[in-house]
Order: sequence, then C-alpha cells, then structure tokens
Amino acid sequence: VTHSIPACIGSMTINGKQLDNESPVSIFAVNKCYETVQDGTFFDGSGFAALVREGYKVRSDVNVTLEFRTMAAHGVLLGISSARVDAIGLEIVHGKVLFHVNNGAGRITASYEPRGTNSLCDGKWHKLQANKSKHHISLIIDGNLVHTDNPYVQSTSADTNNPIYVGGYPADVKQNCLTSKTSFRGCLRNLVLTKGQHTELFDFSRAFDLRGVFPHSCPGAEH
Repeated sequence: VTHSIPACIGSMTINGKQLDNESPVSIFAVNKCYETVQDGTFFDGSGFAALVREGYKVRSDVNVTLEFRTMAAHGVLLGISSARVDAIGLEIVHGKVLFHVNNGAGRITASYEPRGTNSLCDGKWHKLQANKSKHHISLIIDGNLVHTDNPYVQSTSADTNNPIYVGGYPADVKQNCLTSKTSFRGCLRNLVLTKGQHTELFDFSRAFDLRGVFPHSCPGAEH
C-alpha cells in the first residue's frame, strides 16, 4: 500500500503509552477530524485543486454542474483558461454567483443574485448548473435560471488549453474569466463536466495539485 488512508485516527498507544497527536514532530496533509461529517471536499480558503494536467478544451459547448456549501461571500469556484483571452469562469462575488465566458471576442457574464435576504452563506448545499452552447450561456442556481444576451454571435468557441482550477488558482496562472483571486472556503461535491454525450465526474482526490483541499470529508458545521 503506497497511499494514505482517508480516515480519522485517534487514541493511539504504543507499548501502553498514548501518543500526543497535538504536538507532532512533523505533519503533512493531515487535517482535523469532525464530529459531524458530510460527503464532499473541504476547501479551507487558502488554495485550490488542479485537474486535467494536459489541459481541458471547452470549445463550443460545455455543461458544468456541481454542488457547493460556502462559508464566505467571495470565492473562486472554477476557472478554465487559455494563454490568450478564451476562457470560462465561475465565482462568488459579493454573494452573487457569476458565470463568465469569453469565446475570443469579449467576456459576457450571467449573474445570479439571491432574492431578498436569501443568502448563499446559509450552511446549506446549493446546486449549480452553468451551460455554454456556442455563443449562448446560462446559469441555474437551485432551479433559478439566468441567461444573458451575447452581442458576439459570430464567436462560438472557447479555445482553452489549461488545466481546470477549482476553488482558486496559483498566483502565477492567468485566468481570463475570473475577477476574484480569493480562494473558496467551504465544500464542493459532484463536479461534472458534460460535452455532448461525454460526461465526466471529477474526483478531487485524483487532482494533480491540491493545496488547502481535503478530498474525503466535509465538516458538518464551521469549526
């Protein structure tokens, strides 16, 4: 066995002596355990997950679905970019969810703002669906549909070739469809990208770079 165990370990004794796990000599990728836990991946607000090392090609169509539970009114959800201007991005800014797309001619944005006093920072899971179909884009949050007019009707393909960054991105990486640099703090689960008939569910534990991200469990409440 060459990989770590996704579990909680406590009250370990060796030769009758209990180990002190509060002050370890060294520690790597070990988080606290939670009394109440949910399925999902915990993002502690300091980093990101990087998926598809060889680069993800959005091109003309993509449908992104995920569930999120946020502890902050700001945070990057997902960004896929190119070295040029083509990109897509999902982020939470001032409590609104924004879906940005640039097919090369200019950025367009679909924005979801909760009605009244309904806040996305309510400790509950929220379902998100972001769809790009050629020059059309739409965003559905908890069943509420938002779409926006795109003046650049001739430009239909987002020619991306960078990895998928979730929950944030490194300081030296360019993201052409994100306005925020704030890493996401909260939990994500069920990230699915669909292109035509091809559907892919992403497992964060298989990310090629994980910083401040704990793939196997999500605390049931803020600790």
